[in-house]
Parts: sequence; C-alpha cells; structure tokens
Amino acid sequence: MPAIDAGRRILVVDDDKAVLELVSTRLTLAGYNVFGARNGHEGLSRLSSLRPSALVLDLNMPSLDGFGVLQRMGIETTARIPTLVLTASRGSADVQRAIKLGARDYLTKPFKDSNLLLRVARLFRRPADRQSLEQTLNSLDHMLD
Repeated sequence: MPAIDAGRRILVVDDDKAVLELVSTRLTLAGYNVFGARNGHEGLSRLSSLRPSALVLDLNMPSLDGFGVLQRMGIETTARIPTLVLTASRGSADVQRAIKLGARDYLTKPFKDSNLLLRVARLFRRPADRQSLEQTLNSLDHMLD
C-alpha cells in the first residue's frame, strides 16, 4: 500500500452511500487521504475545516446539490480547490454549467476505476490555461452528443 501524503487530501461528496464508499476506497488504495461527506451542506462544512487538496463532487443531491456547492465555493475562499464532478448527469448543459462554476473536470457514472484515478491525478496538476479549458469543454460536448 502506498504511503499517504497529507498534500493529497481529497474530499468526496456524494449522497449515495455505496458510491461514496466505492470512490473513497478506490482513492484510499491509490494512496490518497480521503474524507467523505453525504450532502452538500456537510461537504461545504468539511471543505472549510479540512482544506482538502481536491474535491470529488456529485451534482444530484437533495437539499444542496453540487451546483450549489460550486456556487458557494466561488463566493468563499474554497474556490481554488480543484474539483472533479462525478455524476450520472450526461447533459452538455450540466457539463458547461459545472465548468463555468469552477469544476476542473467532469466524469459520468458509471465509471471505470482507471478513468477515476486518471481524472483525480489531473486535479493535482496546475490548472489549464483558458484556451485549453475551452478545448476541453468542446471535446466534452462532442463526446456527449
């Protein structure tokens, strides 16, 4: 088992207990220090207290959904936390909205472990420049259509 690096702290926010456990276990086995939250409100609270290096966020949650979390992160000092949206929603409008609200990447459920690990690893790289982000959005649109 790889040594856990405190700089690789990830918060996973998903209301589906099975998905939360699956993602948390997979990331823990990959050497990340993983924390979980079962809803958007708990996620925001844990973001403030844990100051994770990255966030994996579901969109479809009751009370405060992932879009609401991203909006509040944009207002607060947590806006710079690189975020991967992991959701069942495949609509291009949702992808664009999530990216515009600050998400760095978007992965749909069901997913392959290798895709999850690749996308999470990318969160720890420097943010892409704006042109690369636009290219990524266009590529995602073409894949979803």
